[in-house]
Amino acid sequence: MKALLLTFSLGLLAALQAQTFPTTEETRDVTGTWYMKATASDKWIPEKLRSVSVTPMTITALEGGNLQVKFNVLIAGQCRETSTVLEKTDEPDKYTADGGTQVFYIIPSAVEDHYILYGQYKVHKLHFQGAKLLGRDPGISLEALEDFRNAVRAGGLNEEDIFIPKQSAREAWVQAFLTALLHPGI
Repeated sequence: MKALLLTFSLGLLAALQAQTFPTTEETRDVTGTWYMKATASDKWIPEKLRSVSVTPMTITALEGGNLQVKFNVLIAGQCRETSTVLEKTDEPDKYTADGGTQVFYIIPSAVEDHYILYGQYKVHKLHFQGAKLLGRDPGISLEALEDFRNAVRAGGLNEEDIFIPKQSAREAWVQAFLTALLHPGI
């Protein structure tokens, strides 16, 4: 379960192929605290994992352009800090982790202070792709959610599988409201 939860957390840093998304040579400051606003995957996510509360993640710049990502996960009823290093590649906006078995792209959203993290990764024999919308504050931007929906669609993921993870400090009614906006008719 611990490996599955870690895989889910890292995997939600999601995946698509680089040629689908434009890259730029400019340097962006992606360090600081980020809140996961929405996520999507090309694989079905069990309801048990969809109901996991997420905490903000912290991204720190390391030497050589690498990034350290820290976040907390609930494992066996205990909150534990988890960390991974995203290693910069020669390709702009592209990083790898876990010996190259995970590939991540950091794509700026059309909405200020939001990014879309796409990733492709392999855990054991499982290959999958996913996307995660991150924002600098815990508030919800409907414009950023729409931009994320468009990016998910453009990247070949199913927009019907987008879900809003529970923020550890967010009220349950906000979660229900956002789910209703993304999936009218539910």
